[in-house]
Amino acid sequence: MGILETRFRRFIPFLLLGIVGVFLITACNSTPRQNMRSTVESPGEACHVVQHKMGETCVPAEPKRIVTLSAPTLNNALVLGVKPIASTYFYQDEVVSSLQGKGIEFLGRSQPDLERMLLLKPDLILGWEVTGSEIYSLLSQIAPTVLGRWEGPLSWQEHFNFVAEVLGKTEAAQAAWSDYEQRVKQLKEALGDRYQDQKVSFIHFGSRGIESDVKNSFAGSILNEVGLQRSAAQDVTAPYGIISISEEELLEKADGDILFITTWTGDDQQVLKRLQQKPLWQQLRAVQQNRLYFVSFPAWTGSSLLAAAAVIDDLYKYLINTR
Repeated sequence: MGILETRFRRFIPFLLLGIVGVFLITACNSTPRQNMRSTVESPGEACHVVQHKMGETCVPAEPKRIVTLSAPTLNNALVLGVKPIASTYFYQDEVVSSLQGKGIEFLGRSQPDLERMLLLKPDLILGWEVTGSEIYSLLSQIAPTVLGRWEGPLSWQEHFNFVAEVLGKTEAAQAAWSDYEQRVKQLKEALGDRYQDQKVSFIHFGSRGIESDVKNSFAGSILNEVGLQRSAAQDVTAPYGIISISEEELLEKADGDILFITTWTGDDQQVLKRLQQKPLWQQLRAVQQNRLYFVSFPAWTGSSLLAAAAVIDDLYKYLINTR
């Protein structure tokens, strides 16, 4: 059992209790998982300088009281063997309760509670620009703060490497990538050509209605890497990797031989139940062929290496072990 799988099982409550293409080749022909940068040592200081979205920050060599500012950042730290003392977390109450049960203070779903953070006396604040750039000056007065860039769902790999760089865990990151790549390889071999003529659809229900994460999304990148084909309407790129689907468009945009589906809240589940009673839902091929699979929203939209491991587990569970 590899380091990633071991840590995933150890921290699975963070992801699965209720828990943004392809791995692109850069112009210099190196993938994000191979392109681990080295930090610059600061002479005479017990810290190292890290370049980030807001400039540069001297990060303590061995931070003990780390606060993270997003679910992906938190989960990336966990897979690297680092347990923050507190974090924001944009998922359901069950996951928040799990965090608190594991000794990780909950600081809010998006913007952190700065008063509570100040009382915790962190020695490092680590996150991404999505939730930290507007309050960076305030965060920097509490503790050294570093914010990674986020340029869309396909940035999830770069963000993992960024967290590893900041924490001085590049060797652990390389080991985690190796485990992940091995699991992808094994899954591709297990899938073989049995699904080469079948299309996979992935939809979710949320506050904005029915949506699908398409090719340039977190889940889309994993489905593509393991060799699964998307349904035609989802085999596209879109802003933020998401397309909206109206009820009238279900057959056009949600249909597939295999349908993975997830809901975010209890209200979303009620919307799905009502939709399942309608004749249009019964016309979906996956429904007719009993190939409809319910998966975790935090895992399939998780944008972290732990979430990627959960997606691969689901693909094994529903596409390999059920046959």
